Amino acid sequence: MATMNISLPEQMKAWVEAQTADGRYSNSSDVIRDMIRRELRREAATVKFQKMVDDARAGGISPNMPDDVRQRVLERRGILQD
Repeated sequence: MATMNISLPEQMKAWVEAQTADGRYSNSSDVIRDMIRRELRREAATVKFQKMVDDARAGGISPNMPDDVRQRVLERRGILQD
Protein backbone atom coordinates (compact mmCIF):
# COMPACT_ATOMS: atom_id res chain seq x y z
CA MET A 1 0.00 0.00 0.00
CA ALA A 2 1.34 3.44 -0.91
CA THR A 3 1.91 6.12 1.70
CA MET A 4 0.76 9.72 1.38
CA ASN A 5 1.28 12.57 3.80
CA ILE A 6 -1.43 15.22 3.95
CA SER A 7 -1.81 18.46 5.83
CA LEU A 8 -5.09 19.33 7.50
CA PRO A 9 -6.30 22.37 9.38
CA GLU A 10 -6.49 21.68 13.12
CA GLN A 11 -10.30 21.45 13.08
CA MET A 12 -10.27 18.74 10.40
CA LYS A 13 -7.47 16.86 12.13
CA ALA A 14 -9.45 16.90 15.36
CA TRP A 15 -12.52 15.56 13.54
CA VAL A 16 -10.55 12.68 11.97
CA GLU A 17 -9.04 11.83 15.34
CA ALA A 18 -12.50 11.90 16.94
CA GLN A 19 -13.66 9.28 14.44
CA THR A 20 -10.96 6.94 15.68
CA ALA A 21 -11.44 7.81 19.36
CA ASP A 22 -15.01 6.47 19.43
CA GLY A 23 -13.93 3.18 17.85
CA ARG A 24 -15.70 3.70 14.57
CA TYR A 25 -12.37 3.45 12.76
CA SER A 26 -9.15 1.87 13.92
CA ASN A 27 -6.92 4.71 12.68
CA SER A 28 -6.83 7.92 10.69
CA SER A 29 -5.98 6.10 7.46
CA ASP A 30 -9.18 4.08 7.75
CA VAL A 31 -11.18 7.31 8.07
CA ILE A 32 -9.61 8.81 4.95
CA ARG A 33 -9.92 5.58 2.93
CA ASP A 34 -13.62 5.35 3.82
CA MET A 35 -14.18 8.96 2.83
CA ILE A 36 -12.46 8.37 -0.53
CA ARG A 37 -14.51 5.20 -1.17
CA ARG A 38 -17.72 7.13 -0.43
CA GLU A 39 -16.68 9.95 -2.74
CA LEU A 40 -15.88 7.49 -5.53
CA ARG A 41 -19.36 5.92 -5.17
CA ARG A 42 -21.01 9.36 -5.09
CA GLU A 43 -19.07 10.42 -8.17
CA ALA A 44 -20.06 7.24 -10.05
CA ALA A 45 -23.72 7.80 -9.14
CA THR A 46 -23.51 11.41 -10.32
CA VAL A 47 -22.09 10.28 -13.67
CA LYS A 48 -24.84 7.66 -14.00
CA PHE A 49 -27.62 10.14 -13.20
CA GLN A 50 -26.14 12.76 -15.53
CA LYS A 51 -26.15 10.21 -18.35
CA MET A 52 -29.82 9.47 -17.62
CA VAL A 53 -30.62 13.20 -17.77
CA ASP A 54 -28.64 13.63 -20.99
CA ASP A 55 -30.39 10.64 -22.58
CA ALA A 56 -33.79 11.94 -21.52
CA ARG A 57 -33.08 15.40 -22.88
CA ALA A 58 -31.82 13.94 -26.15
CA GLY A 59 -35.09 12.00 -26.45
CA GLY A 60 -37.06 15.19 -26.80
CA ILE A 61 -40.46 16.08 -25.43
CA SER A 62 -43.24 13.53 -25.65
CA PRO A 63 -46.54 14.61 -27.15
CA ASN A 64 -48.30 12.24 -24.72
CA MET A 65 -50.06 13.57 -21.66
CA PRO A 66 -49.02 12.09 -18.27
CA ASP A 67 -52.47 10.56 -17.69
CA ASP A 68 -52.34 8.83 -21.08
CA VAL A 69 -48.91 7.38 -20.35
CA ARG A 70 -50.05 6.18 -16.93
CA GLN A 71 -53.13 4.49 -18.40
CA ARG A 72 -51.06 2.70 -21.06
CA VAL A 73 -48.63 1.41 -18.43
CA LEU A 74 -51.49 0.14 -16.27
CA GLU A 75 -53.13 -1.51 -19.27
CA ARG A 76 -49.87 -3.25 -20.24
CA ARG A 77 -49.55 -4.61 -16.73
CA GLY A 78 -53.13 -5.84 -16.79
CA ILE A 79 -54.13 -3.56 -13.96
CA LEU A 80 -56.56 -1.48 -16.00
CA GLN A 81 -58.87 -2.57 -18.76
CA ASP A 82 -60.36 -0.34 -21.46
